[in-house]
Amino acid sequence: MRNKNVKKSTKKDIGFFEKYLTIWVALGIVVGVALGHFAGSSIEFVSELEIAKVNIPVAILIWLMIYPMMLQVDFSSIKKIGKKPRGVVWTIIINWLIKPFTMAFFAWIFFSKLYAAWIDPALADEYIAGAIILGAAPCTAMVFVWSYLSDGDPNYTLVQVSVNDLIILVAFVPIVGLLLGITNISIPYNTLLTSIFVFVVIPLGAGVITQRILMRRKGEKWFMQKFLPRLKPVSIIALLTTLVFLFAFQGQNIVNNPLIIVLAAVPLIIQTYFIFFLAWYGGKMLNLSYQVCAPSAMIGASNFFELAVAVAIALFGLQSPAALVTVVGVLVEVPVMLSLVAFANKRKF
Repeated sequence: MRNKNVKKSTKKDIGFFEKYLTIWVALGIVVGVALGHFAGSSIEFVSELEIAKVNIPVAILIWLMIYPMMLQVDFSSIKKIGKKPRGVVWTIIINWLIKPFTMAFFAWIFFSKLYAAWIDPALADEYIAGAIILGAAPCTAMVFVWSYLSDGDPNYTLVQVSVNDLIILVAFVPIVGLLLGITNISIPYNTLLTSIFVFVVIPLGAGVITQRILMRRKGEKWFMQKFLPRLKPVSIIALLTTLVFLFAFQGQNIVNNPLIIVLAAVPLIIQTYFIFFLAWYGGKMLNLSYQVCAPSAMIGASNFFELAVAVAIALFGLQSPAALVTVVGVLVEVPVMLSLVAFANKRKF
């Protein structure tokens, strides 16, 4: 029976846009760098379109990324926590008590110590900051894809994600503030709080209201099978457009130092594998079922990169090393997570 299940899981696939996300991101990087190189200062006016230090064009694009994923959140599912509390508790511990701090540690080791010969010490703190912001934002959308591919429990995954979304509202700002403060970076808390309100509270509220209205009028089946799939291309296109903007402003830095993409990717990849295996084997020790343990490990390993990109831009600007690190996180996440899906499928228990 187990063999049949494994066979069935190998036939699973993800959507066209998600499957080739790394390719789209790479193309976005190329287009952005080329645009920045040839357009030069003529596009700088875009970076000046701000309100409360939040860039308006980028805010609109990132809102278009985040809103579709917030439509999937179902807070009514949280009442099911009592049936299997260990999985949710383990997810919370990994995402909020371990992951941000290990990300800060790996970033500090690499950017401040191992990369000292290639990265100016004055810029190292900003690279660390970008990694910290990325590590403090656990995944809320792509984890549904990873859970599906690894035969996780979809209902329990929804519970885990919904709990994470609520915790983001209260824990993200203090954790980011604490860890950035350790790196001696001045934190404009007003900007940080504004970012959470704009990029989490508003799209989350809009998503919940839209979900309830459409389900009431059209039914859950239409909402899940017709409406949500139509929004996926919108989210991906908004992501790619944001990346083009980012790399247009980062273009000169990348042309001058193309190695920086590889250097930034290394600690992010190590962190991803470290957190996954910690969550995976820890979950097994806690006797979590595979269908609960696998998504828990996937949530910990992956990131809410849309929020991370938005906050990094708001705090440090479009041309900042911090924003660059969060975008590199987008670049490496899909291939790394697919390798972890393959690992989970081969080691079901």
